[in-house]
Amino acid sequence: MYSIVLVDDHAIVREGFKRLIELEPDLEVVAECRCADDAVEAVGLRRPDLVALDLSLPDGSGLPLIEHLRSVAADTRIVVLSMHDGEPYVSEALRRGASGYVTKGVAPEELVAGLRAVMQGECFLSSDLRRRRAERPSEGLDPIHRLTAREREVFLLLAAGRAPKQVAGELGIGQKTVYIHRASLMGKLGAGSELDLYRMATERGMLPRRA
Repeated sequence: MYSIVLVDDHAIVREGFKRLIELEPDLEVVAECRCADDAVEAVGLRRPDLVALDLSLPDGSGLPLIEHLRSVAADTRIVVLSMHDGEPYVSEALRRGASGYVTKGVAPEELVAGLRAVMQGECFLSSDLRRRRAERPSEGLDPIHRLTAREREVFLLLAAGRAPKQVAGELGIGQKTVYIHRASLMGKLGAGSELDLYRMATERGMLPRRA
């Protein structure tokens, strides 16, 4: 069973998400929280596999909470479930360590798919966010250039087919750090999977030719 903590200040929203999630036989909501303080306590106690986090909370923004929760339970992955669909919110959430971002307007099946993708170690953006990024007018700058030096190294290794554990070994960094870099670079590139990274790298001639 995968354990999930829900963080949203509206009880009716939490109940709706809980019913949807628990239709899945291997997903279980182990705690519901209405504010940041409750979330920190629940995550520290339960050590869940995943936190589904709203950004609008009565005791502050959920963005700083992402980093706080990761410091409390580094192995817990975080998916933002929010009505805020602006690019600054999405990019900042991923930069702070979220592994996924799902807007509340998408179909219920997509929410479940996003939770599962993140629990499998992927970075997930809901379809409306991916579509908007794809349709955004070119700013005359290859998004690859927005990556930090370390993100670029992680990008190339993932694009070449390395698993996060292999990337960590080759770069001499922790596997959790790899996941953080992966979430950040995928957000910057608008990528939804490692296949997208491979495509971007090959289109730019960044991978060695296979014999």
